Amino acid sequence: MNVSELFVRCLENEGVKYVFGLPGEENLDLMDALSQSQQVTFVTTRHEQGAAFMANVYGRLSTYPGVCLATLGPGATNLITGVADAQLDRAPLVAITGQAGRNRIFKESHQYLDVMALFKPITKWNARVELPETVPEIVRRAFRLARLEKPGATHIELPEDVAEAPVEGEPMPVRRTTYPVARPESISLAVDLLREAKRPVVLAGNGVIRRQAADSLAEFAHRVKVPVVTTFMGKGALDYRDQLALPAIGLYSPDAPPSILAAADLVLAVGYDLVEWTPSVWNRTAQAIVHVDSTAAELDVGYVPAIEVVGEIGESLRALAEGFSQPVAQWDWQRFRPATGDLDGDRGVDTSFPVRPSRLMRDLRVVLGDEDIVISDVGVHKLWLATHFQTARPNTVVIPNGLASMGLAVPGAVAAKLVHPDRNVVAVTGDGGFLMNSQELETAKRAGTAFVVVVLVDNRYGIIELNQKRRFGRAFGVAFENPDFVAYAQSFGLPAFAVERTEDLEATLRRAIDLKAPTVIAVPVDSSQSPAALL
Repeated sequence: MNVSELFVRCLENEGVKYVFGLPGEENLDLMDALSQSQQVTFVTTRHEQGAAFMANVYGRLSTYPGVCLATLGPGATNLITGVADAQLDRAPLVAITGQAGRNRIFKESHQYLDVMALFKPITKWNARVELPETVPEIVRRAFRLARLEKPGATHIELPEDVAEAPVEGEPMPVRRTTYPVARPESISLAVDLLREAKRPVVLAGNGVIRRQAADSLAEFAHRVKVPVVTTFMGKGALDYRDQLALPAIGLYSPDAPPSILAAADLVLAVGYDLVEWTPSVWNRTAQAIVHVDSTAAELDVGYVPAIEVVGEIGESLRALAEGFSQPVAQWDWQRFRPATGDLDGDRGVDTSFPVRPSRLMRDLRVVLGDEDIVISDVGVHKLWLATHFQTARPNTVVIPNGLASMGLAVPGAVAAKLVHPDRNVVAVTGDGGFLMNSQELETAKRAGTAFVVVVLVDNRYGIIELNQKRRFGRAFGVAFENPDFVAYAQSFGLPAFAVERTEDLEATLRRAIDLKAPTVIAVPVDSSQSPAALL
């Protein structure tokens, strides 16, 4: 057995089903070992960034680390954006890169870069395999740290001379980690603060979804009768139809109305991460904050908790609920509900063309089931999905909101379909973000992953244009031309549609979903509507 073969056995031991990436000269031995695996499928992508985004979304939806692989030099640097996105979105990911032999890495050499140094600031931990016998420990540590709260990215570098070296060894046993129960005195103090509050509100973040605590959140909210607002990455933590649910927040602009957080005198921040939405934006009146999470609070001048309830989130919420025999004092928080109630109102059925985003949000909700998945790219459409797409279940809307990199939607949809082959998946992207990783349509076809890509066409970087006009009264550097997206998709041998009337949008979405193939829908949109203006 050589190191590469042991390495693959360790991946199998971790339960890895897919490795996303590209082959290269410096990972030839590892690729050969992967080819012999009966468990791990190697998904050849068309760009390393696509591979990293696939691993990113795979980790986020499955809660187990997604794995991406690249060679040295340009292969490794192409992974960086997707790996950094996973790090800031708290998605478990393990990146593996090849490297030159150890006889070359101390001097100038073809394609050699200090990849360890490049990956250090965008990962929780990284290591180079220098001794063959350390493979089991390094792999186990990479997967363990990637998944531990707060999850994120780790990186392993495998030099080509080590990869082919002989070795003896066995994978280390995998032990799942349990988190401690919050201290009773912390629970008691938090209950006292909630009882004293006159205008309490729950801010539920991505941690609620990561720790699978949505049911506990609903039970707590109904026991205490406190409204729940989520971050963009916490969407679905409480069913939008629940009487205590309010739309997600995370958008700040001058035309946005005050949020419920500005009116609250106590915010119960559950699974909230500062990277999701800067606390100084929402905490402007020095509200009392109760921090409920599996890890201690990351301090910020706008986020200084009065009490920290640190432990498994679901257990903490159940313990807090037990402290109430009757609900807290009620207040007029219902005034923060959208005026129209839902998107079936006049805005939702607007037939003007190009399509208005509110109509797209309505039609998407109508054609998709509660468990179906929407993958958002980054652009003005992300804000529409985050603030106006009604979400019923956790992890059914994937929004990149930490690094917030464009180009995630198409590769992310590939991963989503591999995690949940029985669900419908729709990727929503702008014409800018789509062309950043549209090459992965070929990967999608080859991998047999059926999903719909809705490309919103307005020939501009819309969110930048909105901000430029707001600040300077004019736009610059945001306009571009596009290919014929229908012909482009068909050149991959894929079905595609162009929406020419708003009235056809819903039927086109249904038809595309029914095709059970990677399908592109080009939708001309009116990007002048600010999401904040309709909150």
